[in-house]
Amino acid sequence: MVFRFLEQLSQDFSELLSDKEECNVIIGVGQEENKKTFTAHSSILRYRSPYFNKELSNIVPSDDNNKIIIKPNISAQIFEIILKYIYGGIVDTENMDTRTMYDLMVVANELEFEELSEKLENHLIESKASWLRTHFTFVYHSIFKHNKFKNLKKFCNDIIVKHPSIIFESAEFTSLHESALTSILKRDDLQMEESEIWDYLIKWGTAQNPTLPAKLEEWSDENIMTLKTTLQQCLPLIRYFHIPNLDVVYKIKPYKKILDKQLWNDLKQHLMLPNQPVESIILPPRLALKQELPARVIELFSTIINEEHASMISSWIDYRLTSYSSRNNPYEFQLILRGSKDGFAPRTFWDICDGHANTIVVTKVKGTDEIIGGFNPLAWDETKEEWMGTNKSFIFSFPDGNIQNLILNRVKKECMALWYPSQKDIFGPIFGGNKFTMRSDVSDFAQDGLSWCNYSNYNCYEIPIRTTDDFFLL
Repeated sequence: MVFRFLEQLSQDFSELLSDKEECNVIIGVGQEENKKTFTAHSSILRYRSPYFNKELSNIVPSDDNNKIIIKPNISAQIFEIILKYIYGGIVDTENMDTRTMYDLMVVANELEFEELSEKLENHLIESKASWLRTHFTFVYHSIFKHNKFKNLKKFCNDIIVKHPSIIFESAEFTSLHESALTSILKRDDLQMEESEIWDYLIKWGTAQNPTLPAKLEEWSDENIMTLKTTLQQCLPLIRYFHIPNLDVVYKIKPYKKILDKQLWNDLKQHLMLPNQPVESIILPPRLALKQELPARVIELFSTIINEEHASMISSWIDYRLTSYSSRNNPYEFQLILRGSKDGFAPRTFWDICDGHANTIVVTKVKGTDEIIGGFNPLAWDETKEEWMGTNKSFIFSFPDGNIQNLILNRVKKECMALWYPSQKDIFGPIFGGNKFTMRSDVSDFAQDGLSWCNYSNYNCYEIPIRTTDDFFLL
């Protein structure tokens, strides 16, 4: 029989963290006015983390026999959580916001706490997938700066292969890490034409070398070698023998000098004698995913907006100049509350939506086709009674329900983006200073017509989504 008293052990070690008497390590974290120092025991740090073991081995003690470590890239909030984990083996994510959880994962990886890093990585994928999708570009660029996070990389690449425009058409494409690009190109199921992939590869390669002449005909042999060197890890991943003949001539041939001579000769032969063997390795064609239309046996995500509206709203979330199509929309809309089923009471909104972040509120003005709505990236919180700040929220309207006629209104005064009211039996969501407010004194938004859009007051958002101060029924 083995008796394990791990809970008491954790508690005792956690108390040791407060004992400053024998601490011999000083750790400074944060930058400028947010700097903070922590003390710890070198023996505990060394045995808990390979990173600290290496760091402390190379540090000469100060005159008072303390070893000093400076980590300006780690915030005090994150490092305090890390220290509690080091001493007590406990991390409480119950009330932790998702961005803090993500930053904690990155820091845990940096300090070589593999168990904690992997646990947080899997928790984000399993429980915070909507946040990962909403912050996709940030997450994708971030994880490829590190050698870990293989599950997150797969999660992201599984999205990209189906919706490649989310990365290839983004403004940050050319700043993509090489390892990220190669991980995409290796995928057999990347849903892009091979000649299109080649175009983006050349775009990425030339962007890494901004001194290259703008006109290809002005390139020297040295310029060609520069591009070839930049793309040396990517070029073998292109499926050259599955590119249409005309594209080989007009797209590949101008850059033939960056290819191995044998490959270019084999490509020329393949153009003329496609059935003859070649010496170069022929990679298989990429797999085309079946576009199956699911049977409409599940409840539609909305009875007010359709997939075109949803794609347009998704593009606003990503600050895209052009709308996603219904086929390449990277976001999945899931129904949380439906008034016709759950009721139109303000309290119902707060009871059901409490804790949900990255939500779209969609309403329809009774007796018209007008659609009014708003996006809140923050979590609704029925316990708060205050202004909520964010620079990502927006409100919108489709005056006649048509996506061609729309009004998009982004937040202007970030500190007053949303108001979480005290009277949650009367007020539902409030964007800005009543720029879009859902209200009912009789606990039914569809009965007393007190919901409204404020035209003139509070410049919290850029432009009004209605031309007058009108109350309306939902």
